[in-house]
Amino acid sequence: MGYLPAGIWVIASGVITYGLYVGADIFAPFALAVFLWLVIEGFARLMQERIPKLPRWLAQTSAVLIVLGIALTVTLIFIDGLNDFAKNAGAYEARINEILTEIYARFNIFTVAPPDLSRMLFNEENTKFVQPILDSVQGLASSFVLIMIYIAFLFLAEKNWPTKLDNIFPDTKTRSQAREVGHQVRKSMEEYLWVQTVISGIITVITYITLLILGLDNALFWAFIVFFLNYIPTIGSIVAAFLPGLFALAQPEWPAYMPTDATLNALIVLASVSIWQFAIGNFVQPRMMGESLNLSALVVLVSLAIWGALWGIPGMFLSAPLTVLMMILFAQIPGAHWLAILLSADGHPVKNKPIAAKDDSENVSSA
Repeated sequence: MGYLPAGIWVIASGVITYGLYVGADIFAPFALAVFLWLVIEGFARLMQERIPKLPRWLAQTSAVLIVLGIALTVTLIFIDGLNDFAKNAGAYEARINEILTEIYARFNIFTVAPPDLSRMLFNEENTKFVQPILDSVQGLASSFVLIMIYIAFLFLAEKNWPTKLDNIFPDTKTRSQAREVGHQVRKSMEEYLWVQTVISGIITVITYITLLILGLDNALFWAFIVFFLNYIPTIGSIVAAFLPGLFALAQPEWPAYMPTDATLNALIVLASVSIWQFAIGNFVQPRMMGESLNLSALVVLVSLAIWGALWGIPGMFLSAPLTVLMMILFAQIPGAHWLAILLSADGHPVKNKPIAAKDDSENVSSA
């Protein structure tokens, strides 16, 4: 037992944080590759459980093809959605300029002329704000090939991990405990990713049907935006609810059964999407998530800000599972166990004893 000196923790945390920030172009794609690899491995094991005679190599190959097929389908949907926006860009811009004029008139702002959309988006100040987001998205897209290479090498290196683990932990008891910790890390990560994917899928399907009924343009595109944003804890679900509502303000035409007031339509879209986010996020997700995300709400929010600052958009997507990983690892270090307790929601980060700790029964027998 005993706490490591605070100065050591401050220095170590600073060095590690700086390293993660400087090496974001290397570490962020690798982290994404690891979590995608876990999804693929989970797929492969699920197929082997359902079809016991299925060879492992065939299960892994099938899982890779399924994931790549899903990724290709999503990419095509996004491209089609962007093309649809481009075709109707003139109508959307005219509607937004009309809204800006109405706002200036409603609030009696007569000292200056209402700005148009082009001047608002492409002025120097807004460009500085939007450019980092665009750079992060572009960097993530350009790292796709690197992520695929990482995944391939993770599969190649998988068969040698047991041997390496045996050499790192020659003591049988310590090795067994290390295996248990590794199993717990893997189980927590896979459970979180699977549950989050299922929840996001349910919300996406319901949101798509809702937006289709309401008559929102490009409903499939917005449904998939909602799907991906739901991987970002807390903030993602809020943004996912607001984006379709904001776009509804700019939609020039609506079905005949919808109100003629665009503002009212936007509120209907916002309320409809928010209801599903609230209901599933507060009643279904906690039951399915179980103990895989044993983090306090404050820690989730802080980790989102920290990982987002370090790695941008990839860090925001991975903030929750990375923090769970840190909590599990801290719980195995006697001097850092208190950090794991602070990160956990219930004060019990893991059930395993720290690897470095000696078993009480062993101490008694040796006495």
